Amino acid sequence: MEKRTIPGLTPREAQILERLAQGMAPKEVAYDLSLSYETVRDYLKGVYQKLHVRSRTEAVIKYLHHNAE
Repeated sequence: MEKRTIPGLTPREAQILERLAQGMAPKEVAYDLSLSYETVRDYLKGVYQKLHVRSRTEAVIKYLHHNAE
């Protein structure tokens, strides 16, 4: 199944959310994408605002739900 990007997310935000959905921790995501942990946190804040969620878990659930449709 092809992963669909949630409208409104940047490609980098989508990459981060995809890795979180795979079970990676933010520090692992940072290492995998050659970013600092703080940069990943900043991207996540944007994701939370765009998806209207308050946690990583909620964001991942929305991502998985979006790709299950």
